[in-house]
Amino acid sequence: MFVTVTTYSDEVLLSKLYGPQGTFYFTSHSPGEHIICLQSNSTRLVSFGGSKLRIHLDIRVGEHDLDAAITQAKDKVNEVSFKLEHLIEQIEQIVKEQNYQRDREEKFRMTSEDTNSNVLWWAFTQTLIFISVGIFQMKSLKDFFIAKKLV
Repeated sequence: MFVTVTTYSDEVLLSKLYGPQGTFYFTSHSPGEHIICLQSNSTRLVSFGGSKLRIHLDIRVGEHDLDAAITQAKDKVNEVSFKLEHLIEQIEQIVKEQNYQRDREEKFRMTSEDTNSNVLWWAFTQTLIFISVGIFQMKSLKDFFIAKKLV
């Protein structure tokens, strides 16, 4: 089976040929959608060949330690260092989340400031229009009274 993993911007993260059975992992350093393409390299058709194609997908999103069971089985003495590495990974994940939230907050703040600016200019424009209409009505009323010789 041939496996290709690409990001939404067509950056290839993994491109590898596997045998009848295989496991693959990949780490992406960019957020967003990823495309996983699985292609069979068998030349026999499934309905005529008698063999079945079975695919099991276990997709994990986020920070995961893939070799946790192997590391603990190999070295029980390094349990403290393993926990420390796990805590460091959690801290890195928290920092990434904070940076993401900071970016979202900055975009929201910019949108709010633009909206507030537009509201301020619209209020100023309305005020000018109301003052202009008021002056025009007063001038028209004065001209009307002068024309009718009431003043």
